[in-house]
Amino acid sequence: MTLYPVILSGGSGSRLWPLSREHYPKPLLSLVTEKTLLQDTATRLDGVPEQGDAVYVCNEEHRFLLAEQVAQLGKKPSTIILEPEGRNTAPALTLAALYLARHDPDASMIVMPADHVMKEPAAFMAAVQLGRQQASSGALVTFGIVPDLPETGYGYIRRATPLADEGVYSVGAFVEKPDRQTAAEYLAAGDYYWNSGIFMMRADRWLEEISLHRPDILERCRRAMESGKQDSDFFRVNRTEFDVCPADSIDYAVMEKTDRAVVVPLSAGWSDVGAWPALWDICLRDENGNVTQGDVIAVDTHDAFLIAQYRCLATVGLDNIIVVETADAVLVASKDKAQNVKEVVKRLKAEQREECRVHRQVFRPWGSYEGIDAGSRFQVKRLSVKPGAQLSLQMHHHRAEHWVVVKGTARVTCGDQVFNLHENESTYIPIGERHRLENPGTIPLEVIEIQSGSYLGEDDIVRFEDVYDRVLER
Repeated sequence: MTLYPVILSGGSGSRLWPLSREHYPKPLLSLVTEKTLLQDTATRLDGVPEQGDAVYVCNEEHRFLLAEQVAQLGKKPSTIILEPEGRNTAPALTLAALYLARHDPDASMIVMPADHVMKEPAAFMAAVQLGRQQASSGALVTFGIVPDLPETGYGYIRRATPLADEGVYSVGAFVEKPDRQTAAEYLAAGDYYWNSGIFMMRADRWLEEISLHRPDILERCRRAMESGKQDSDFFRVNRTEFDVCPADSIDYAVMEKTDRAVVVPLSAGWSDVGAWPALWDICLRDENGNVTQGDVIAVDTHDAFLIAQYRCLATVGLDNIIVVETADAVLVASKDKAQNVKEVVKRLKAEQREECRVHRQVFRPWGSYEGIDAGSRFQVKRLSVKPGAQLSLQMHHHRAEHWVVVKGTARVTCGDQVFNLHENESTYIPIGERHRLENPGTIPLEVIEIQSGSYLGEDDIVRFEDVYDRVLER
């Protein structure tokens, strides 16, 4: 029976702001190793026998970033299922199960969030092999993290009867996040585990269980898949059907209700990296207990997490503090209050500020752009276009653009004209003119773009042609 990784890349990681943003969330960040959390997850089962290509489920906003990170590993996904809107993990898993059941009726799945850390992958693979036999026989397997402290931020799983396979237990109960005293009692009892959110089961068994316990979710997901379409490596579910799908988690929808749940204890250096203190806890610290990244000078500073991305960051006489400096935002927080960073993100959203959505450097399938300067009726951006890539054929109702090539060669379409620009050459794009920028060369194309007009928002784009199938997007 082939085992397919199902990698769920959802959520925004708001408690890791300002690094994690809505359009560049936690799974796409390199936080612990040189690989991103998504890439670490995608390689976690390398070497496991009888393994199929992974199925990814992500928000359609992140599709090109996810696909590029997978390609960097030299891997080809079985498919990347695109959710128009997040509906929690139960619908996401149901979409993946429907896809796999269609392509391999005997498919088995291991379901992994894309934003977890596993510092001991060999121990994880051993646990996977232990649970695989149970899954193949029809059980719904979950992996319980062996706790080492009375954590109040996780749900717990209580084990019950030992099964024939040594180290596997039936599930007694799923327990909500406890208070500190209750968590200490769970730790002392020795038969409670943290709920990892990692599962393994046959695709057909999941569909049987979701049909029994949440047939409304199954029906909407089935309709969304049947009326969806494959687009290269992407599978686009039907937006109309999926938008009305009820939201629910794997735990609430099925695992807490089924009588076939089993738990495999797991001790593999796991962390869900849910907030800055959790990341500080698993990173290498210096003799003063500090974790530092970038140009940091820490004087009389202890047990701090200090990240500098663009400027020199200096601290004096501070303990248990978090400072994260990015191009457009700086977070300063007490470590014991770091869970409340999400309140900052809520405030930013309420004020409709871009700092919660995007970084100053914004990635696109053709490359990236970065804001350099802005004022009344103008803004300046630096565009970087990958070799062989091109922007859409587009026009703007409210702004004109002036392009200056600073590196590489640009092929420009402006109205009926198509011509090349070389370094230190420029051109002007009037308001309302159809235009396109391409990189015909073998090195990245760097362009300074000066926009001027009455409205400069990114939604002032009308696309006519696009190799990335974004004609209907704004």
